[in-house]
Amino acid sequence: MSESMLNMYISFGGIIFLFLAIGLILLSRYKLKGVFAGIVAFLAYIFLVVGGLIIFYIVFSGPTG
Repeated sequence: MSESMLNMYISFGGIIFLFLAIGLILLSRYKLKGVFAGIVAFLAYIFLVVGGLIIFYIVFSGPTG
C-alpha cells in the first residue's frame, strides 16, 4: 500500500472520530442525564481532540511523492 493511500485511510479515521464526537456530544446534552452524560461528553471531547490531531497531522505532513 502506498503512502498516499495510507494517509487517506488515516484521514478517514480522523473524520469518523469527528463525526462520532458530534453524535456523542448531542447524545450527552439532549438525551442523557447525570454522571452518565458527563462520561459520554468526556469521551466525545477525547474523540474530538484525537480526530483534530489526526487531521492536523495529515494536512501538515504535506504532499506525498
